[in-house]
Amino acid sequence: MSASLLNQLAAAIVSNSIRVIDLSQTLRASTPVIALPPPLANSKPFSIEEISHYDDRGPGWYWNNISMGEHTGTHFDAPVHWVTGQHYADGFTDTLPVQRFVAPAVVIDMSKEAAADEKFVMEPSHIQAWEAKYGRIPDGAWVLMRTDWSKRTDPEKFLNMKEDGPHTPGPSTAAITFLVKERNVNGWGVEAVGTDHGQAFAFEPAFPAHNLMHGAKKLGLASLTNLDQLPPTGALLITPPLKIEKGSGSPLRVLALVAG
Repeated sequence: MSASLLNQLAAAIVSNSIRVIDLSQTLRASTPVIALPPPLANSKPFSIEEISHYDDRGPGWYWNNISMGEHTGTHFDAPVHWVTGQHYADGFTDTLPVQRFVAPAVVIDMSKEAAADEKFVMEPSHIQAWEAKYGRIPDGAWVLMRTDWSKRTDPEKFLNMKEDGPHTPGPSTAAITFLVKERNVNGWGVEAVGTDHGQAFAFEPAFPAHNLMHGAKKLGLASLTNLDQLPPTGALLITPPLKIEKGSGSPLRVLALVAG
């Protein structure tokens, strides 16, 4: 039965009955990275250095050195990324059960709300309204918040830093508490540069999408794209981070399998 199901899946992908959608940013020098205020330490931006390009340095091959922080571009947040998840031996990128890297996804469309208010806060009522229409969030699913924020291709507008901090939409503490305590989610994903609301430093607790999700051994995905191409329910995400020893996260290529 298992082999038959896998063969059916493979045939559906080959025939385009199942589409593969890329939910990832392209890594380049201009890829936006979270900027923390002094005296906090910051991640390095993405950089690439050519080693050889079919030339005297290497006549038959082209390759590069790359450098970046673990949480650059479209990236994966492991539980140990946050202090609340630091004690999970299986909470690193190299120790997480690989079964969790293939999971269903639901997409809660908050794009109209985010367009009207760049500091839009998603509440439990928005999740419950989605469930009233599409059914209960499946166990082990990714919950993705669509805001169309990824359509902001200018790095400054994407980060949207103001005098009082970033203005980016995201979840409230109550929304994250609901997903952690009332739903058996695999993790939480967004289109903004980080999984939390831009003003979440002032929430209680601060940064709940990190604090509460990772404290409960849940996962995170940030800087996603093309969520407007996914259905509200029924997509399957493939999200393996790089197998970095004791890694807190990793850039990754997030792929979604969608019927039709």
